[in-house]
Amino acid sequence: MAASVTAAVGALSRLSRPLCCLHRLVVSSRLDPRLRGPPSHGFGTAAWLQKEQKVVAEASRYTKQPWAYLESTEYEERYGSSPVWSGYRRNHKGSIPPQKTRKTCIRGEKVSGNPCPICRDPNIIIHPQNVALLEQFISPHSGMVHDTHLTGVCRKQQKKLLEAITTARDEGLLQFQIPYVEFSGEDYSNSHDAVGSTPRPPALTDGDTWYKWYSEIIPDEKEVAKVRKTYKAYLKQGC
Repeated sequence: MAASVTAAVGALSRLSRPLCCLHRLVVSSRLDPRLRGPPSHGFGTAAWLQKEQKVVAEASRYTKQPWAYLESTEYEERYGSSPVWSGYRRNHKGSIPPQKTRKTCIRGEKVSGNPCPICRDPNIIIHPQNVALLEQFISPHSGMVHDTHLTGVCRKQQKKLLEAITTARDEGLLQFQIPYVEFSGEDYSNSHDAVGSTPRPPALTDGDTWYKWYSEIIPDEKEVAKVRKTYKAYLKQGC
């Protein structure tokens, strides 16, 4: 009895690693066409696990170097010289597309129908050093990031794109234009009244009030009497 229990525990320990890899990349396996096969292949067979481990190794390679995928032959066969969002059209009801893209395409293990150009390909990874990918989402004429209604990217990936583009520009990996402003010498001089010594206003030197209309106001005697009655302990006798 003890020998059979020991053998069962050993078999489960040998199967733990491939099952963990399968659970970790279940979403990528659903999107990657290399893992799709007819139902007769079976789930968890040796051939399927071998194919899954191969995809895991390739995915880890692109995770460490995301820019290597855009230089591979696999990317050229799938996209060619066009950007990843070229020709993408989201599925929607009716003839009028929605004004906003979906919040996210992947929720846990559930993948929406026709995911966005970034979520549909697990090898596309947004990273500040992946300059070739970031340049596809920047207009070459204005230098501004393309809106989601043009690229079809979900809002979650759009937020990651904006963060990666900002980081890449701060680190000097992406070029961006700074508007040219011609400065004159007057902007740095202290001769004009804004930065020079300001004389005192003539109203204070003459002893008048700051506002001329303030001296023309005559207070109401009843209101003055109420204030004196309220603060009689703090006012002087001759006030």
